[in-house]
Formats: sequence, structure tokens, C-alpha cells
Amino acid sequence: MEFLADENFPLLSIRLLREANHHVVSIIQEAPGSKDEDILKRSHVEDLIILTFDRDYGELIYRHRASLPAGVVYFRFAPATPSEPGEILLNILAQEIPSLSGRFTIIERGRIRQRALYILNRRE
Repeated sequence: MEFLADENFPLLSIRLLREANHHVVSIIQEAPGSKDEDILKRSHVEDLIILTFDRDYGELIYRHRASLPAGVVYFRFAPATPSEPGEILLNILAQEIPSLSGRFTIIERGRIRQRALYILNRRE
């Protein structure tokens, strides 16, 4: 899969995903200080799924009708180690789950929830 890791996504987790042959663009390495709106646009244009610990994306997408991303994976927990988010995501990707593309996915310890992004009524 192809991902866009937000600034708050740990570099060690990015490395784990890359070692597992996933393409990961890292905001902290390429464009630190990027605005959330710019990250949403980049996700849409480059078809990259956002990896983040920032809950603001849900509000930007669903309330403020910001650019519709390719997908968002929101980690809703404080990681115990910098590798934990990558390990959890790799475990999820190895299972039979619905696609991360076109969905807002919330990952909590022991629970995954998804909401479709395409159901939004857009006026673009």
C-alpha cells in the first residue's frame, strides 16, 4: 500500500512499513510544518492513505468539508513504543479487512472502526 505519514507518525514505524515493501511518504522528512489541509490535498492528488495520531482530520473532512483524501488511518492511542503503530498496522494489513482506501479508519487497541469517505455529499 501507499501511505502519507503525518509529522506525528514515528519514524521507526515508517521504517517498519517500508521494510515490508509499503511505500511511505514521510511529512517529517519531506515537508515538516505542512498544514493539515495541504496534507489532505496531497493525499487526494497522489492517492496516498494518511497515517496520523491527529484527530483534527475527522473534523476537517466531515465538518469543514476539506479536500477528500484517499483514506485516513487515525491511531487513537498513545503508542508504548515508536514501533508499535507500524507493528499494529502491519498486523491489520495481514488480515482480511475492508480496504483502507476511501475510508476513515480508527485504530484503537483491540478495536478497528471504519467510516466511508465517499458517502459525503461534496460540492466541488
